[in-house]
Amino acid sequence: QVQVVESGGGLVQAGGSLRLSCEASGRILRINAVGWSRQAPGKQRELVAAISRGGSTNYADSVKGRFTISRDNAKNTVYLQMNSLKPEDTVVYYCATGRDSPVDFWGKGTLVTVSS
Repeated sequence: QVQVVESGGGLVQAGGSLRLSCEASGRILRINAVGWSRQAPGKQRELVAAISRGGSTNYADSVKGRFTISRDNAKNTVYLQMNSLKPEDTVVYYCATGRDSPVDFWGKGTLVTVSS
């Protein structure tokens, strides 16, 4: 069973930045698709950023231009750099990975709180 662990969440003021990290057992993050999702209470889960096996990236409109997903193969880690954070970005962020889509293995999440 693949274990996925997120880290880097915390409290930040609006306009600030945070960098989330996603690590997984084995070396699968170097080759799998990886995505960051979030789900606010009462809302559907939103895939905010993803990186494919080939390295292409895509973003939800709500974070485009503010968030950047990247992969460090040497560290087997995927990052989500979040800039210009807004109070509405406050939520638990989850990392997930899978061979072709980031849906197979999920972490427990890391909480991001943005104060106004």
